[in-house]
Amino acid sequence: MRYCVVGPVYPLRGGIAHHTTLLCRHLAEKHEVHAIAFERLYPAILFPGKSQADPSAKPCTFRSSLLIDSLDPRTWAGASELVRNLAADWVLIQWWQPLLAPCLAYIASRARAQSRVAFICHNIKPHEWVPLARMLSLWALRHGDGFIVHSEQDRQALESLLPRRAVRKTIHPEYELFPISGLAKDKARARLGIEGRMVLFFGLVRKYKGLMDLIAAMPLLKNCDVVCLVAGEFYDKKAKYDARIRRLGFAAAKVRMVDRYIPNEEVETYFAAADIVVLPYRMATQSGVVQIAFRFGRPVIATSVGGLPESIDDGRTGLLAPPQNPEALAAAIDRYFDESLESRFNAEIRRDAGRFSWDRVIEAIESLEASL
Repeated sequence: MRYCVVGPVYPLRGGIAHHTTLLCRHLAEKHEVHAIAFERLYPAILFPGKSQADPSAKPCTFRSSLLIDSLDPRTWAGASELVRNLAADWVLIQWWQPLLAPCLAYIASRARAQSRVAFICHNIKPHEWVPLARMLSLWALRHGDGFIVHSEQDRQALESLLPRRAVRKTIHPEYELFPISGLAKDKARARLGIEGRMVLFFGLVRKYKGLMDLIAAMPLLKNCDVVCLVAGEFYDKKAKYDARIRRLGFAAAKVRMVDRYIPNEEVETYFAAADIVVLPYRMATQSGVVQIAFRFGRPVIATSVGGLPESIDDGRTGLLAPPQNPEALAAAIDRYFDESLESRFNAEIRRDAGRFSWDRVIEAIESLEASL
């Protein structure tokens, strides 16, 4: 089978770029794969971060044609022409942001002249407000012959938007690109200057991810030696979080912030140093942070929103708490330490090795052919 994959890859950074690259790599183990990628994803005026470029010394790569500028229709036409020349059986398009609908709708509509089109949907509804989001999503996604989703919430949202389409729900796969050296917890903490117990909030900081609730939970902990380390660039105003810490009146050292994108080669240090990874999300479809944590053998405390309960087995590989409830979040963190759950949860995570394999995603994509 010949596949053409459309999405961001290196030198762009972030989870979707990593997902696109790993998808291409795993598909290429069995099929012919061509990647058509973005040379520019977002205009600077709409991008909340410091840079769209991946600063990793050892980036995750796949041979790609960097053609698409989301603002330049001439590049959409060039990408569509290349898709036509490749004569792929399937064109797989990454979908996560309605603002990209004009570009992706153009490419998808022209690809369908000779290929089948499937959208890999990371979220049907955007996590944050986007004007005309439903209309934009429908504009692009109606050109799909098949769809891959990673959560039941997204499956239902897609069914509401486009009933009776070929949909395959599969796990969110692990991000296996981060090097693992077996770094010991004490050495990782020494590198970061951390003493005592540590909970980790990892990834870009956006309002919907609920960091405010985790900050509010910190002074409620019975275990007073716990430090919260926030590792990720702020896409929300950092001053709001600093002010919240001051208002709550506890030592700033209890919440440490590393306000930058974490390169691939540094990721292990943060997860190796952590006792537990905390995802206090107020809303979610799924999160690749769960799979990163499990890859490094770290249990997860998360809120019971979106697809997170589908990845975290409550009481076995982590704990779940209601969203926007600092008291319940604090109680879950206290329970984790009071009951010494780390070794038991780690054993269950090891027992589940392979649960988030890319093989399952590839099988779901391959099964779309038989459903049409």
